[in-house]
Amino acid sequence: MSKPGPISAKPLSILLSDVFTDAYAKQGFAARELVTRWSEIAGAQIAAHCEPLKMQWPRPVEGQPQEPATLVLRVEGPMALEIQHSSDVILERVNRFFGWHAVGRLTIRQAPLSRRHRPKVSRRPEAKAVARVSETLSAVEDEDLRAALARLGASIKRN
Repeated sequence: MSKPGPISAKPLSILLSDVFTDAYAKQGFAARELVTRWSEIAGAQIAAHCEPLKMQWPRPVEGQPQEPATLVLRVEGPMALEIQHSSDVILERVNRFFGWHAVGRLTIRQAPLSRRHRPKVSRRPEAKAVARVSETLSAVEDEDLRAALARLGASIKRN
Protein backbone atom coordinates (compact mmCIF):
# COMPACT_ATOMS: atom_id res chain seq x y z
CA MET A 1 0.00 0.00 0.00
CA SER A 2 1.48 3.34 -1.01
CA LYS A 3 1.53 6.34 1.26
CA PRO A 4 -0.05 9.53 0.07
CA GLY A 5 2.35 12.34 -0.79
CA PRO A 6 2.73 15.46 1.31
CA ILE A 7 -0.13 17.92 1.20
CA SER A 8 0.98 21.17 -0.34
CA ALA A 9 -1.77 23.56 0.65
CA LYS A 10 -1.24 27.13 -0.47
CA PRO A 11 -2.51 30.15 1.41
CA LEU A 12 -5.59 31.74 -0.08
CA SER A 13 -3.76 35.06 -0.41
CA ILE A 14 -1.29 33.48 -2.84
CA LEU A 15 -4.04 31.84 -4.89
CA LEU A 16 -6.04 35.07 -5.18
CA SER A 17 -3.05 37.38 -5.59
CA ASP A 18 -3.40 37.61 -9.37
CA VAL A 19 -7.14 38.29 -9.12
CA PHE A 20 -6.62 41.19 -6.71
CA THR A 21 -3.64 42.53 -8.63
CA ASP A 22 -5.72 42.66 -11.82
CA ALA A 23 -8.63 44.35 -10.04
CA TYR A 24 -6.40 47.04 -8.53
CA ALA A 25 -4.55 47.51 -11.83
CA LYS A 26 -7.85 48.34 -13.54
CA GLN A 27 -8.21 51.23 -11.08
CA GLY A 28 -4.69 52.43 -11.84
CA PHE A 29 -3.07 51.18 -8.65
CA ALA A 30 0.38 49.83 -9.36
CA ALA A 31 0.50 48.42 -5.84
CA ARG A 32 -2.53 47.33 -3.85
CA GLU A 33 -0.75 48.34 -0.63
CA LEU A 34 -1.88 51.92 -1.22
CA VAL A 35 -5.44 50.75 -0.61
CA THR A 36 -4.82 48.07 1.99
CA ARG A 37 -2.40 50.17 4.06
CA TRP A 38 -4.09 53.53 3.55
CA SER A 39 -4.45 54.29 7.27
CA GLU A 40 -0.71 53.74 7.79
CA ILE A 41 0.24 55.84 4.78
CA ALA A 42 -2.11 58.79 5.21
CA GLY A 43 -2.39 58.68 8.98
CA ALA A 44 -5.34 57.65 11.12
CA GLN A 45 -7.02 61.07 11.19
CA ILE A 46 -6.97 61.51 7.41
CA ALA A 47 -7.83 57.88 6.66
CA ALA A 48 -10.89 58.08 8.90
CA HIS A 49 -12.51 60.48 6.43
CA CYS A 50 -11.16 59.50 3.01
CA GLU A 51 -9.97 56.52 0.99
CA PRO A 52 -8.20 56.07 -2.34
CA LEU A 53 -10.59 55.42 -5.19
CA LYS A 54 -8.22 55.19 -8.16
CA MET A 55 -5.08 56.60 -9.72
CA GLN A 56 -5.27 58.27 -13.11
CA TRP A 57 -2.04 58.12 -15.08
CA PRO A 58 -1.60 60.54 -17.99
CA ARG A 59 -0.85 59.06 -21.36
CA PRO A 60 2.89 58.83 -21.90
CA VAL A 61 4.39 61.09 -24.54
CA GLU A 62 7.19 59.54 -26.53
CA GLY A 63 10.53 60.99 -25.58
CA GLN A 64 9.16 62.71 -22.47
CA PRO A 65 9.45 61.54 -18.87
CA GLN A 66 6.34 60.01 -17.32
CA GLU A 67 4.12 62.61 -15.72
CA PRO A 68 2.96 61.94 -12.13
CA ALA A 69 -0.47 60.43 -11.57
CA THR A 70 -3.59 61.99 -10.08
CA LEU A 71 -4.86 60.22 -6.96
CA VAL A 72 -8.64 60.24 -6.73
CA LEU A 73 -9.89 60.18 -3.15
CA ARG A 74 -13.38 59.37 -1.95
CA VAL A 75 -14.13 61.79 0.89
CA GLU A 76 -17.06 62.08 3.25
CA GLY A 77 -19.06 65.21 2.46
CA PRO A 78 -18.24 67.75 5.16
CA MET A 79 -14.59 66.70 5.40
CA ALA A 80 -13.79 67.46 1.75
CA LEU A 81 -12.59 70.97 2.51
CA GLU A 82 -10.36 69.75 5.34
CA ILE A 83 -8.88 67.01 3.13
CA GLN A 84 -8.30 69.56 0.37
CA HIS A 85 -6.35 71.73 2.81
CA SER A 86 -4.33 68.64 3.82
CA SER A 87 -3.55 67.71 0.21
CA ASP A 88 0.14 68.66 0.44
CA VAL A 89 0.58 66.41 3.48
CA ILE A 90 -1.25 63.54 1.76
CA LEU A 91 0.82 63.90 -1.41
CA GLU A 92 4.04 63.93 0.60
CA ARG A 93 3.06 60.79 2.53
CA VAL A 94 1.92 58.88 -0.58
CA ASN A 95 5.08 59.77 -2.51
CA ARG A 96 7.22 58.82 0.49
CA PHE A 97 5.44 55.45 0.51
CA PHE A 98 6.18 54.90 -3.18
CA GLY A 99 9.73 56.21 -2.88
CA TRP A 100 9.43 58.49 -5.89
CA HIS A 101 7.25 61.35 -7.16
CA ALA A 102 4.43 59.07 -8.31
CA VAL A 103 1.46 61.32 -7.47
CA GLY A 104 1.37 64.96 -8.50
CA ARG A 105 -2.14 66.01 -7.49
CA LEU A 106 -5.31 64.94 -5.72
CA THR A 107 -8.86 64.92 -6.95
CA ILE A 108 -11.69 64.67 -4.47
CA ARG A 109 -14.97 62.83 -5.01
CA GLN A 110 -17.55 63.44 -2.30
CA ALA A 111 -19.30 60.19 -1.44
CA PRO A 112 -19.87 57.96 1.58
CA LEU A 113 -16.90 55.79 2.42
CA SER A 114 -17.08 52.04 2.02
CA ARG A 115 -16.90 51.14 5.67
CA ARG A 116 -14.70 48.14 6.07
CA HIS A 117 -14.25 46.31 9.31
CA ARG A 118 -11.75 48.38 11.21
CA PRO A 119 -9.33 46.72 13.55
CA LYS A 120 -10.00 47.12 17.23
CA VAL A 121 -8.07 49.80 18.99
CA SER A 122 -5.60 48.01 21.16
CA ARG A 123 -6.07 48.53 24.86
CA ARG A 124 -3.23 48.67 27.29
CA PRO A 125 -2.97 45.63 29.54
CA GLU A 126 -3.95 45.95 33.20
CA ALA A 127 -1.20 47.10 35.54
CA LYS A 128 -1.64 44.04 37.79
CA ALA A 129 -1.12 41.66 34.89
CA VAL A 130 1.97 43.59 33.77
CA ALA A 131 3.37 43.42 37.31
CA ARG A 132 2.79 39.64 37.48
CA VAL A 133 4.61 39.07 34.21
CA SER A 134 7.38 41.48 35.19
CA GLU A 135 8.14 39.39 38.27
CA THR A 136 9.02 36.45 36.02
CA LEU A 137 11.52 38.55 34.04
CA SER A 138 14.13 39.08 36.76
CA ALA A 139 16.89 37.80 34.43
CA VAL A 140 16.41 40.80 32.10
CA GLU A 141 18.73 43.57 33.30
CA ASP A 142 17.54 46.47 31.12
CA GLU A 143 14.54 48.07 32.83
CA ASP A 144 12.99 49.45 29.64
CA LEU A 145 13.26 46.09 27.92
CA ARG A 146 11.80 44.33 30.98
CA ALA A 147 8.85 46.75 31.03
CA ALA A 148 8.22 46.27 27.30
CA LEU A 149 8.38 42.48 27.60
CA ALA A 150 6.03 42.58 30.59
CA ARG A 151 3.46 44.62 28.63
CA LEU A 152 3.79 42.25 25.68
CA GLY A 153 3.38 39.19 27.89
CA ALA A 154 0.33 40.65 29.65
CA SER A 155 -1.24 41.52 26.29
CA ILE A 156 -0.67 38.00 24.98
CA LYS A 157 -2.16 36.43 28.10
CA ARG A 158 -5.19 38.73 27.82
CA ASN A 159 -5.96 37.51 24.33
